[in-house]
This record gives sequence, structure tokens and C-alpha cells, in this order.
Amino acid sequence: MQERRLSDWLPTTNKEVKIRGWEELDVILFSGDAYVDHPSFGPAVIGRILESYGLRVAIVPQPSVNDNLQDFEKLGRPKLFFAVTGGCMDPMVSNYTASKKRRDKDAYTPNGDKGFRPDYATSVYSKILKEKFPETPVLIGGIEASLRRVTHYDYWSDKLLPSILETSKADMLVYGMGEQPLREIVELLQKGVPFESIKTIKQTAVFIDKNEDLPKNKNWEDVEINSHEACLKDKKTFASNFKVIEQESNKLFAKRIFQNIGNRRLIINPPFPTMTEDEIDASFELPYTRLPHPKYNKRGPIPAYEMIKFSINIHRGCFGGCSFCTISAHQGKFIASRSQESILKEVDTVANMDDFKGYLSDIGGPSANMYKMKGKVQSICDKCVAPSCISPVICSNLDTSHKPLTKLYQAVDKHPKVKKSFIGSGIRHDMLVPEFNKNADPKELDDYTEEVMTNHVSGRLKVAPEHTSDPVLKLMRKPSFKYFHKFKDRFDNINIRKKLNLQLIPYFISNHPACEVEDMANLAAETKDMGFQLEQVQGFTPTPMTVATVIYYSGYHPYTMKPTKTPKTKKEKDEQHRFFFWYKKENKAWIKNTLTNLGRGDLLNVLLPENNSWRKNKGGKTRNTFDETITESKEPRRKNRSKKRNSSQNESHSSKNKKRGDSKKYRSVMKKRR
Repeated sequence: MQERRLSDWLPTTNKEVKIRGWEELDVILFSGDAYVDHPSFGPAVIGRILESYGLRVAIVPQPSVNDNLQDFEKLGRPKLFFAVTGGCMDPMVSNYTASKKRRDKDAYTPNGDKGFRPDYATSVYSKILKEKFPETPVLIGGIEASLRRVTHYDYWSDKLLPSILETSKADMLVYGMGEQPLREIVELLQKGVPFESIKTIKQTAVFIDKNEDLPKNKNWEDVEINSHEACLKDKKTFASNFKVIEQESNKLFAKRIFQNIGNRRLIINPPFPTMTEDEIDASFELPYTRLPHPKYNKRGPIPAYEMIKFSINIHRGCFGGCSFCTISAHQGKFIASRSQESILKEVDTVANMDDFKGYLSDIGGPSANMYKMKGKVQSICDKCVAPSCISPVICSNLDTSHKPLTKLYQAVDKHPKVKKSFIGSGIRHDMLVPEFNKNADPKELDDYTEEVMTNHVSGRLKVAPEHTSDPVLKLMRKPSFKYFHKFKDRFDNINIRKKLNLQLIPYFISNHPACEVEDMANLAAETKDMGFQLEQVQGFTPTPMTVATVIYYSGYHPYTMKPTKTPKTKKEKDEQHRFFFWYKKENKAWIKNTLTNLGRGDLLNVLLPENNSWRKNKGGKTRNTFDETITESKEPRRKNRSKKRNSSQNESHSSKNKKRGDSKKYRSVMKKRR
């Protein structure tokens, strides 16, 4: 058993600072999360990165804002700057459900205790620091700052808010992954360059006075978007900004963005190129203890840590570009993959942990099967402005080979202490369907699917078709539901041939823009007809920096500027959700009346046939998103259905996930890392 000293963690108190023999600090980092010294926790990554530059760094996790604010003063004033992050999740997503109800638990706090992270934590912490230390620069970052870097709609206050630089009173914002911009910021500060004169670092945002000359960079083109005031006056004007913001956020050679806010001008500098393999490897190989700080030993386990304790993050970024997702806005569209050697080194570290029992909970990323995927011809990617590489079709320039992943899984499983490695991130099922992934080798796709199903699934494989309506899916930037049918056919064939008895768990979103009541009724009917009985479905939550959120607030699609409806009232949302629970007595009369009025007797016959053949399986416990169900006889078939279903579609499918919406977000943000 490796003995740990208190000095193995970044210091959190004056006592710990003195243990290191330091008289002053260079950077003090404030975080909305408890301090877990692990490469999947953004505050720890930032702290260790700064430390690797030779800086004396301390971290103040979850400072109290309800007392005399001594947590903000106890370590004094840093030599260079304060760093502030709301944590691994946007604090509002962490604190509230999609229906704006306060959550019972905070996954990033010991024992899941709530109340240790304030709403809008980044702004709260930053304003306190600026009041107490007005002369010391404050640098904000993390996902909250990243997604709120420009005029944005805030769902929880139901208001259009300016850049978080304005509300936080901070001096600089770092968006996306912080390693690259921090390196340049620190290099300049160590050379004696004043903080206030640093205005041209990529992947940062700053304010200048309206009348001030623009910082010069001969290599950048500029683009100006509508002012914050203009956005407040007209929702359509606000919507028109987003196309520019999203495209410039995902381009390899992006323009610098300007926006006027009052008497000041917001400057958003272009992003850095995607991290190289060496750069991302270096970030994961910093001297993390991989453990929560000992101060939490008596407070109970930290749920988010327990979830990823024995998991391995293999890449960052996502080229899916889903309109409801913030991953590409924070991590970027292009994939940054670790080397197999770096991953295997981390596997060895995890395998030698004292309480490791032989099981890796996840080998994945934002999506498990995007590892090592990139453009075949880089010059084509250099000019690309598409927000997604796989919607509406898979780009012919995208190398979607799954061979590196298959080899990686097999290499991991050769470790003598690894009994089994699981894929917990979920996979893009559409990329495993030859009819959709037309440039891939079908055998290679089957080899990967078989490898996952045979060796890396614990009873259930999670995929995310998200909806059954093609118009809704098109807006989501997701493929037609017919490809889920095709994937399920392949899944069932392997299941039968290998005698695996696995269950397929599809995830869906309700109340998404462009979704009508009839669409939800069809979703419920089609999934029931496939053998699924939905127990929990994630409600759409408008978060900043997504197409869907812009539509939700403005009513316009930012790329077409066409009006687009969204369910917004509680009544509309509840009615869409009720279709999922067709098996509940209290919903049956309402469903019958609604579908009769819509003239959709075909859907009614599927959901509520006169001779209902569905019953609950009284077998073992269920853990995932759907209750155990069985189909005792064939249901009436609707028109335009896929051809003959495989017999395994009538087998039981499991569901009961502990708050699928919550756990999926936590899992996703763990991969986002900050």
C-alpha cells in the first residue's frame, strides 16, 4: 500500500502551504467542486498544469459564501492571479433539474451533500475576489465560463445575459480545454509582461474600451456580431449571432470575434489547434494522486469520483455536433486522442490501486467510439465550417476506422490484473451501421461491435438514438431512426450467435425543439412495438452555446432563420412526457382522447390495444433506463415499419436508471473534464 503524505496534494490551507516551505503563492484556484486530484477533474488538471510550469499553486475547493467569506482571504493574495471555475458541471445544471427543481444531491461534493456550490458559482466567486483584492487579476475558466463567453440565454433566470466576463467582473476568460492558453499566459507573466496587456492569447476572451485600438494580430481575420443591446431588443438578431459563434468555435483557422456590450468591446480570440498526442499525453501523466483530498475522509464518498475511479479517458472532443449538446463548444469538434502507450500506462496505475478488484468501469470519452478518428486529408479539414462531421451524412474525408479501438481494448485486457474492461460511455451506434457509415469496411464494424458486446458490456449496451421523428432528428443533427433499427438487427444477430443474452438500452429526449405531441406519441408507439417500455426519458434542458437553446429562446433556427416551435410551458412538456407512460392507468384516458382528436388511431392501437399483452417481468432487479418487460404476443403492426423483426426483439429489455438525465450528464461532464 502506497503511503501518501499531505504534501502529495496541492495545498488547500495555510498549514499545507507551510508544509511545502512556501512563503507566498503564485496562483490560487477557487473551485465549485470538492478537490479530487484526478485527471478527469478539471480543477485538478489546471492546478497540476500550473504546477508543472514551476508555479506555487494552491486550491480552495467549495469556498463558503454564507459566512464572513474568510475562505477567500485565508491564503492571501497570489503573486500572479486568482483562477476561478464553477466546477466540472455548469453550476445551474448541477443544482437544478430540467424542470428547475433543486436537486437532492451534488455529485461533486462529499456524500452528495447539496448547498456547497452557489448558483452561478464562477460569477459569485469572482466578484467576491475582485471586491476583496481589486488589484489582483482574476482569470475564469471551466465549462460555466466557456459556455457563457458571449451573449447567451440563461434558462434558469429566463433571461438573455451578457458575457460572463461582464457579470463576473473577471479580467480574462479561458474557454475550452485550458492547457494550451495557460501555457502562453504563464510564459508571458514569467517574462514580466503585465496581466492587463495580455490580450492576444488564443482561446481567451477579454474586454477593451470601445474607443481603444484593437489589439493587433496580422494572422487573424475579424468578424463582428450583433451587440448585446441589439440582442436584447430582438430575438431574431440574437439567433443570427449563433451561426457565426459556432462556426468560428469549430474552425481550425477561425476569425476573432467582437461584440459590443455597453461601453466596452468583448474580444473572443480564435481557438488553438487541436491538442497533439504528445500534449494530451503530457496532461494525463502529471503527478495526480488520483484520490480525493484527505480532508474529506470523514465526510463520505464523492459520487462523481466513485463513478470514474476505475475508468480511463482515451480522447477529448466530439465531431457529432448534436444541437442539444455542449461538448464541441467546450472541447472542440476535432478529436484529440491519447497514445495507446499513455493509456496503457494509466491502466497499469489504476490496476495497482489498493482497492482495484480487476474491473475497469469505462474505457471511453465523450463518445466511446471516436478514438483516433480524424480527416484523411488535413487540408480539407482546415477549410471546413460544418458543425458536424457525421450529420446529415458521414463526411467522406472522415476516417472512421474502429481498428485502433479494437486493438486498444485487446491490449488493455492483456493486463494481468484486469479481469474485464467495460465501455460505460455509450457508443455512436450509427457509425456501426454500414448503410450509414458507407465508407467503412462492414466486417471491421462488425468486428468492433462483436468485441464490445462479447468482452466489454455488463448485460446492457447503451446507445442514444434520441428520437424517432426524422424532422426532429434532423434538427438534432442525429441520423434517421431507421439506422437504429438496422443496428438493433446487427446487435440481435450477434446476441443470438454468441448466446450473450445482452440488452440494448436506447436513450431518448423529450420536449426538444421541433417536437410535436404527435412525434412523442409515435416515439412511444414505435419503441413499444420494438419491445421497449420506457421508464425514464431525459427532458431537454436549454444550456448556453447550443443550437437547440437558441431555438428555444428565440423561436428561430440560427442557420436557416426559419421559425421553429419548441414546447415551453409546463403543460406542453408534461403532455409530451405522458406518452412514455402509456402503461399507467392515470394516462390512458388522456392518451386515448388526444390520439383520437389527432386522428391517429394507428398509434392508439399500438399503445392501448383492446387486448393489452404487456406485463411486468417479476424476475431479477433492474438498474437501467427501462423496466423489465416482455411481449406475450405480437402487437398490431403500423404502416411503413421496418421488415420482419428478429425474434430477440421480443425478449425482455431492462430499464431503471437512477435519474438517467442526471447520471448521463455527470458521465458526460467527467469526459469534458472541466
